Amino acid sequence: MKPIYVEVLIRTDLDALWELTQNPLLHPQWDLRFSSITPTEQGRFLYTRRIPLHTITGRGISVGEVRRPDGTRTSALRFDTDDRLSPLRQGRGYWRYVPTAEGIRFITGYDYEPGFGRLADRVLRPVIRWMTAWSFDRLRAWAETGTLPRWWQPRAGRCITTPPPRGAMHDAPATLVSLEAP
Repeated sequence: MKPIYVEVLIRTDLDALWELTQNPLLHPQWDLRFSSITPTEQGRFLYTRRIPLHTITGRGISVGEVRRPDGTRTSALRFDTDDRLSPLRQGRGYWRYVPTAEGIRFITGYDYEPGFGRLADRVLRPVIRWMTAWSFDRLRAWAETGTLPRWWQPRAGRCITTPPPRGAMHDAPATLVSLEAP
């Protein structure tokens, strides 16, 4: 299966978007994939995702680049879980923040080992992609209006989910390679 790619244009300030995405208290408010994110030590964190009758737990490590020569910012991430009920096991990905005249192009590319095998991932991966796009549109609405939208307002279809010809992981920052396992 191909890595997940999602992109959305957000009409906001780069620093404001960085805060909404990098603050572990704010992140779960817009991102459907997380119920909580708890920092542990430098760059490391624990995450949870509540599902009916169970809470998936995992760990991750991330590093952000706030000052880059090309004016963009990036955040690289590795994550892992031993939870048998998690559809995502170990994985890696990035966020790229690209300032443009219209706003910030907020982009992600990530891939993971499926928790239920490759066959089940054929069904689950499109759902994970949709969850990511829905979350990005919720983030967009919050960043642009200052108000977190109600759950029915975001639309995953407002996001680009087809990666560029070079692939979803082509624009990953070099820091992604250097991240150790969480």
